[in-house]
Amino acid sequence: MIPVIYSEEFLQHLTGRFHPERPDRLRAIVHALETAPWANEIDWREPTPVAVRPVTSLLEKIHAPDYIRLVKEIADNGGGHIDPDTPVSPRSYEVALLAVSAWLDGVDRVLQTGDPAFVFVRPPGHHAEYATGMGFCLFSNAAIAAHYALEKGGIKRVGILDWDVHHGNGTQALVQGNSAIAFCSLHQSPAYPGTGSAAEHGPYNNVLNVPVLPGSTIEEYSQAFEEKVIPFFQNFQPDLLLVSAGYDANSADPLAGVELQPQDFGVFTDYCLQLTRQIVFGLEGGYDLEALAQSVVATVERCL
Repeated sequence: MIPVIYSEEFLQHLTGRFHPERPDRLRAIVHALETAPWANEIDWREPTPVAVRPVTSLLEKIHAPDYIRLVKEIADNGGGHIDPDTPVSPRSYEVALLAVSAWLDGVDRVLQTGDPAFVFVRPPGHHAEYATGMGFCLFSNAAIAAHYALEKGGIKRVGILDWDVHHGNGTQALVQGNSAIAFCSLHQSPAYPGTGSAAEHGPYNNVLNVPVLPGSTIEEYSQAFEEKVIPFFQNFQPDLLLVSAGYDANSADPLAGVELQPQDFGVFTDYCLQLTRQIVFGLEGGYDLEALAQSVVATVERCL
């Protein structure tokens, strides 16, 4: 059974009628998984309620307390925006806390079983920085999960692979100062947010950025995995791999220009499984609903 951590509460982060990061993204994923030929092999799990888990104290280790309060205040006052791209609706704060909790549940589950787990949440997190959200993201789910994992017994090194088409600027900024975390991002360049130079290696040589050109296909990505990504993580030897699984590098996606196909994310997954089966796959971007859903199916199917 493959654990999938999901809640309909994540649909309550309301971004507006025409915003690309919309609740229908999760509806499309859930429908695709529920109708897959192997749907009976999915173990659907609700995330741990934030009333049970001290998520706020974990947040304060990663984000500025003033920023956390700001998100809550905007939500409590009926909603607003962190920036023009990043809305906060009345329930966004509590939903974002639940998203963090779901990622932590993913870590717990993988460490219990030694096998992959999937976390399908909104809002996404990899652009959120220490003192601000941006790029649709409120809190840095992957960075928080990495630090949480390092507090667990037996975990000495955590790898983060970000295959979203946009550079995970927030994740990199929040983890590169920890020598026990290695961060790798494959992303289109030039593209939002304009960060992620290949010249950046982090203070502990624990950062690998792999910019790819618009129009890149699975051939370019496979070469990058084989020549750069796999050796980088093999050298680091993580006890746990967190994947910021964005699916906006699809050719059908409206927000980027990379030419991947949904089945290519199954190839990505195979590369990850070469490194370890202790993997948490957590949703980031992906805005064409059909391509997103098919890509998730391709990812989950490889882990059965």
